[in-house]
Amino acid sequence: KIASLDAAEPMRLLRVERDKRISSTDWRASSDLTLADAWKTYRQALRDITTQTPKLDSNYNLDLTSVTWPTEPS
Repeated sequence: KIASLDAAEPMRLLRVERDKRISSTDWRASSDLTLADAWKTYRQALRDITTQTPKLDSNYNLDLTSVTWPTEPS
């Protein structure tokens, strides 16, 4: 069971970071705003990031460089 949990930890941490990044852009998707295509693409790329294989660093934190993060539009 421990091995199973250890194997799942990188993906769990990836989702936590992904969710944080998506939620920081939620205000842009408010019903009274028109979401630009660049932001739609960015948010979709964040949702799709779980197709990558994240890794943990030596301190068992998510290695943010182990996945390719989309660039936030300006």
